[in-house]
Amino acid sequence: MEKANSFTKEQLIACGNGNLLGPNRPGLPVDNMLMIDRIITINEDGGEFGKGEIVAELDITPELWFFDCHFKTDPVMPGCLGLDAMWQLVGFYLGWEGAEGKGRALGVGEVKFTGQVLPNAKKVTYKLNIKRKIHRKLVMGIADATMEVDGRQIYSATDLKVGIFSDTSTF
Repeated sequence: MEKANSFTKEQLIACGNGNLLGPNRPGLPVDNMLMIDRIITINEDGGEFGKGEIVAELDITPELWFFDCHFKTDPVMPGCLGLDAMWQLVGFYLGWEGAEGKGRALGVGEVKFTGQVLPNAKKVTYKLNIKRKIHRKLVMGIADATMEVDGRQIYSATDLKVGIFSDTSTF
């Protein structure tokens, strides 16, 4: 069966509920913590390193939950949510490739913030280039990523690491 190379919001929600990639595959967060509205493209051999890429988007509206609390008089999307979205996408990628278990962020090499997401923005675009895929006893993905708001790059992250584990009770 051929894998899908794009996903709608409804499909991403289904992933969070365990109903998209198959049993025992890593899921995505649901509700407010799902920081992705759609995956435009996902593949196993594209990107800067030829090992896969993901391009995804989040629609921005002034009604998004975080603008009401971060900060009340100076609303801005928390930088940690953009970073988390990048980790979410690395974990999704591993599950899309067939990894089984639970995804956990393991770290990041370097993060740079050079801009912000304000309530008047329209769209965030995440671009991930998979650098390394490990599918042995250790299942892990490593990616470099950027985040754009309305076409302008505002975040970059190197060496985003996500592992997939059969048992997370000892974390």
